[in-house]
Amino acid sequence: MEVKKDTVIKRSSIAENILSQINTQTKLGELRKIAKDIKKDHELAMELWSSEEFLPRLLAILILDKKLLSEDVLDQLDKDMQTHTYDERNNLMDWLMANQLTKNKKNIALMNTWENSPSALQRRAFWYYQARLRWTGKTPTDNADLLSALEANITQEELEVQWAMNFTAGWIGVYDEQNRARCIQIGEKTGLYKDEKVSKGCTPSYLPEFIRIEVNKRS
Repeated sequence: MEVKKDTVIKRSSIAENILSQINTQTKLGELRKIAKDIKKDHELAMELWSSEEFLPRLLAILILDKKLLSEDVLDQLDKDMQTHTYDERNNLMDWLMANQLTKNKKNIALMNTWENSPSALQRRAFWYYQARLRWTGKTPTDNADLLSALEANITQEELEVQWAMNFTAGWIGVYDEQNRARCIQIGEKTGLYKDEKVSKGCTPSYLPEFIRIEVNKRS
């Protein structure tokens, strides 16, 4: 007879104490303050992650040890994120990308293999990272191959990936004058985000508008 494992998760008193401080009113800045005090604690991060709650998982991401983020660990984190709502899982992956995956060469190299990953969240991270490289000015000037891949796949991609691809095309269009018209054309052809309503002061995602506004800001 097979003995069922105890499914009750036993957490340390430190983890339980932190979890008791976090509720739906907790701001991201407060999570960052808690993380700053802890610095890095991979074991505690995994305890917080086991809560399955959105805000504790954001905090967990901040205190993970990037050296322990193997491909298997990242695949499991990705799988766990799928249990969240659309916006939450995108936020979790974007947070992981910005706070951990961009911090060492091993994880950047791994992220660069995610263009054709079966996981939509990993493909999103690949494209969002490409956009990030370009808006921070750490980009190769040869964008032709990336744009070809983007043009071939953007219309049939999952929504969360589509947004990141569009964002990448936007920043290529802003900084790469040679490919600017091509990026504007992508927006005109796909029509993505053409009817999007944005708050005052925000840049629309529709590529012809996004590129025009961001180029004007810089000139």
